[in-house]
Amino acid sequence: MTAQLSLLPRAPASPPPPLGAAPGRATTFYAIQARSVLNNPAATHMPFWSVNPYIGCEFGCTYCYARDAHRYAVERGAGGPASQRVGGSAGQALPRADPFETDILVKVNAAALLPRTLNPERVGGQPIVIGTATDPYQPAERRYRITRGLLESLLPFRGLHLGIITKSPLITRDVDILTRLAERHLVRIYISLAALDGRLVRRLEARSPAPHARLRALARLAQAGLDVGLLAAPIIPGITDGRDQLAALFRAAKEAGARRVSGEALRLGPAARRHFLPLLAREFPELAERYAHRYAHRHSAGPDYIAALARRLDAIRREVGLEDGQGVGRTGGQADRRSDEENLPIRRPADPPTR
Repeated sequence: MTAQLSLLPRAPASPPPPLGAAPGRATTFYAIQARSVLNNPAATHMPFWSVNPYIGCEFGCTYCYARDAHRYAVERGAGGPASQRVGGSAGQALPRADPFETDILVKVNAAALLPRTLNPERVGGQPIVIGTATDPYQPAERRYRITRGLLESLLPFRGLHLGIITKSPLITRDVDILTRLAERHLVRIYISLAALDGRLVRRLEARSPAPHARLRALARLAQAGLDVGLLAAPIIPGITDGRDQLAALFRAAKEAGARRVSGEALRLGPAARRHFLPLLAREFPELAERYAHRYAHRHSAGPDYIAALARRLDAIRREVGLEDGQGVGRTGGQADRRSDEENLPIRRPADPPTR
């Protein structure tokens, strides 16, 4: 018998799909009845509204800042009566507070809740972006289809500015509804990929889709006539920020059909710091001291790095012929027209000469 867990009070609705362990994977899914699903810019301090169907993500990227949101949701649920077991003696206890990638909270009422709380006049012309914290097309979506339900709930509206960010080729499953939405709204899709080197990506994102699979998905979306771009984020200082690396990535995206590209340097908040820095020390020990200096007292790599990276991205975009993906994943700061051939402030030490 599969068990399900409600962390928040249930709203009157049809029963959620059965949740429990994922066959063949060390992942458990928990149903929650969300009180809200549309986050406003005042709450997130971002220039857009956001929607996240899931809390936690099986991709488990080491740099992901959303781990703290997962911990907060679990701890908040643990404090109230809704955290008690459901389903009799077979009910599951609350997920452990740390395993961001193995205990996934599923907002089973998201599709019903969004149209009731979405006020187009209040949103105005600001974008509504799906997938800003956790991937809306992570493996859970194949089973629970929460993201597809959200897209379907937006069909009756008109004139919205919608964005979707994902690493997953699963988004191509929804080409039918995405093309229908594009007839009613401005829809922009961003495939997130920061490097073409699959082995390098695997060291940073142990369970995310391979680069070539993401580019194939980008191509299929473009062939369907959808407005699709590349989100090169996060760009990891000294690891994925090389000029040749980025130029090759941008060209591959352009060839696949991307219209625009946006990039953002790595930020290390408390959650990302706890998981990324040990990986850095293990996989890229030559950079550990530089990161310790750069990120010692701030979340970003510093204004000088951000400005230099912005110049580099701007120059490569112009060379390749891609638009700037304004409004999603920007590096911050204004890119000027000075040459970007200068070295970025954080870089890997040169290999010692061979004898």
